[in-house]
Amino acid sequence: MLSPVADDVTRTDGEVTRTGAPARPTLSNGVAAVVVFVAAAAVLVLEILALRLIAPYVGVTLQTNTAVIGAALLAIALGAWTGGRVADRTDDAGRLIGPVLLAGAALILLTLPVVRFTGEATRSTGDAGATLLLAMVAVVLPAALLSSIPPMVATLQLDDLRRTGTVVGRLSSLGTLGAIVATFATGFVLVAAFPTSAILLGTGAVVALAGAVVLWQRRQLTPGTGLAPGVVALLPVATLLVALAPNPCQVETEYHCAKVTADPARAGGRLLELDTLRHSYVDLTDPLYLEFEYTRAIAAVTDAVRPPGRAMTALHIGGGGFTLPRYLAAARPGTRSTVLEIDGGVVELGRRRLGVDRIPGLTVRVGDARTGLDEQPTGAYDVVVGDAFGGIAVPWHLTTREVAEQVRRVLRPDGVYAVNVIDYQPDRFARAELATLRAVFGHVVLVSAAGTASGVGGGNHVLVAGQAPLPLAAIAEGLRRRGDWIVSDEARTAAYAGSAPVLTDDRAPVDQLITTYARR
Repeated sequence: MLSPVADDVTRTDGEVTRTGAPARPTLSNGVAAVVVFVAAAAVLVLEILALRLIAPYVGVTLQTNTAVIGAALLAIALGAWTGGRVADRTDDAGRLIGPVLLAGAALILLTLPVVRFTGEATRSTGDAGATLLLAMVAVVLPAALLSSIPPMVATLQLDDLRRTGTVVGRLSSLGTLGAIVATFATGFVLVAAFPTSAILLGTGAVVALAGAVVLWQRRQLTPGTGLAPGVVALLPVATLLVALAPNPCQVETEYHCAKVTADPARAGGRLLELDTLRHSYVDLTDPLYLEFEYTRAIAAVTDAVRPPGRAMTALHIGGGGFTLPRYLAAARPGTRSTVLEIDGGVVELGRRRLGVDRIPGLTVRVGDARTGLDEQPTGAYDVVVGDAFGGIAVPWHLTTREVAEQVRRVLRPDGVYAVNVIDYQPDRFARAELATLRAVFGHVVLVSAAGTASGVGGGNHVLVAGQAPLPLAAIAEGLRRRGDWIVSDEARTAAYAGSAPVLTDDRAPVDQLITTYARR
């Protein structure tokens, strides 16, 4: 026996079948498709940009990447679950979609001022955790709101339960396609062409436009449905806050928030900052001046490799402010330096603000150092300098045994590899990198600041490796002239490396090896 359950539903032996027109007005298929596509795309844009927003305050590490991805996934799960529950418990979920889109657009815009105002407020305290936490909140709220939309749209499009799979599958596919398009467009095009603020403004505008279209169509179907005044009023407020938010960057490159500042104590002094790191210092009027202690240590190594004043060939993994290529060109006229720098924006900033184009004998290759090393001729260089960083950590793929073998190939038989690393007691990463170099090179020593009995303190260490015996006496003399750094002999270096693991392409947990103290 059939008994009516609703205007369009009948029940037969416990099975519910929708038979007539739906009780709730639907969105057109085209609008429904656009809404789902835009909502999913906006979530992925926000996820990618979130890391760029927090990088100037907390740096870029595996943990910050993981936190952002995890927050986005949490938001998607919460949003989908909540959206589905709301759709099942309301008579007309369609009336919520427009206001939710507008609210999502406003929260996307508010992400930028929330992160930047908080970051500036906590920068002097060193409390990176507060910035990271609020950044995650800033991601979760808009992403969850936008992720609640697809289940509500699916409910409106289900006019026949026999088509559930088709409707849900189509909308899921459109959402995934939106996420894919947003990922590639943001990573390959938008970040390279526009600042983060402009991308967020554009994304917010597209989401708000989608919300306005939904509201307009709903008004045609159900006269009397009004715009949510409070939500609409939030949009100009959020836009104003975006305009007022402090910008920690002079330039947003593809990889960094970068700026160059003048040193008030030295007329020609210029400091390059990348995200949270004081990356490079140069004196535009005196290329032989070296401000940072680790650059003096590397200079002591290069001075010992060849007789004073003699030209050499040098390969630099990482450019930054081009301090050492500038030094070698002045100290050893005729020197030819090749720099492998992944960030073209940093190179361009150096050309505009640091006089990079005026360095004699300099060749710059923009691209990843691993592929750049493969392109270098065998036995071509007297010295290779490793000075590449992502935050405080050397990018993991530049720390492994495999890359050390690439460096050994491009060095002359008596050439030297000097790599700068940052670590703090108990120096787990520095020890592992020493073990890695010792697995490839015949001779390895540690150059570090004095301060403990072992000569190993926190901060920068310079690891020096070569196939031929290293000129330890000459390096030590150069260090004495330049500051309070010492060179350990090979026996002490081996003892310090101890049983540390050799890093490989298969396993190089650099971020985990660097202690949490270094991040504070």
